[in-house]
Amino acid sequence: FRIIVCGLDSIVARRWINSMLVSMLQYDENNQVVPTSIIPLIDGGTEGFKGNARVIMHGYTSCIECTLDLFPPQVNFPQCTIANNPRLPEHCVEWVTSILWPKEKPFGPGVNIDGDSVEHIQWIVEHATKRANEHNITGINFRFTQGVVKRIIPAVASTNAVIASICATEVFKLATSSVLLMNNYTMFNDIEGIYMLTYPPEKREDCPICSNVPVRVQINETAKFQELVDQLIEKYQLIAPLICTQIDGQSKTLYMTSTQQMLELTKPHLRMTLQELGLTNGIEMLVGDPARASSMRVIISLTSSMETTTAK
Repeated sequence: FRIIVCGLDSIVARRWINSMLVSMLQYDENNQVVPTSIIPLIDGGTEGFKGNARVIMHGYTSCIECTLDLFPPQVNFPQCTIANNPRLPEHCVEWVTSILWPKEKPFGPGVNIDGDSVEHIQWIVEHATKRANEHNITGINFRFTQGVVKRIIPAVASTNAVIASICATEVFKLATSSVLLMNNYTMFNDIEGIYMLTYPPEKREDCPICSNVPVRVQINETAKFQELVDQLIEKYQLIAPLICTQIDGQSKTLYMTSTQQMLELTKPHLRMTLQELGLTNGIEMLVGDPARASSMRVIISLTSSMETTTAK
């Protein structure tokens, strides 16, 4: 493809295609991106009466991962409210999906909820309705339930039209080379009147995806591996990390959750200290994740307890 237009419905999918395009880049002897290897990415998204569109030229502009903090966190409901005192129809649906489904396993052991399955959603509707009736809550139907399960945000046609037109215009500009690269991020808001802002988001020099250099993670030398994993998950918004490294010239898988067998083999590592695992200062790890098409390189910088106290 010469140009890719992205209108995906999740941050995970955006991060994956972003990392895939970065992995296709080629570099010259000066570690500079070869322009002909760049495939422009035009990303557009809407949320009700708000929307945004951006043009990403990997190697020149910021990428999805550079501006990951701009995305709002996923809405979650308190477990105590769901279990004991539901007040909204959403609480009843969440109770079925998070508590009743794992308990009853209606479609067999190991079968996860499929938001596009009519049978799955209908089963959730029936039990969520019973739960709602017990607490005098109304408003549960098939469409509403599927929206909660899939985290669907209502689309507004006028917002979609504006963002789609911006994306189409940017495709034309890139395909014809009619303009120079300018501000590449546009925000649109028509909740009260119309507000638009166009600006160039800064490129992160330490971006784990597009910087082409390993990221450094500081951690106390006495820390357990669990602390390192938690830090990576929080800082880089990982979902199910795969962590491996080389110790004494041999590859070693430190953590892997993709299969039950590998999880059982690597889970004991979480309780071990970094020293017990052989993770010394300056060692490099490869960290993969379903949200990324390629692994990122992480270098561990160990600090002593005295250095940590002084830094505080």
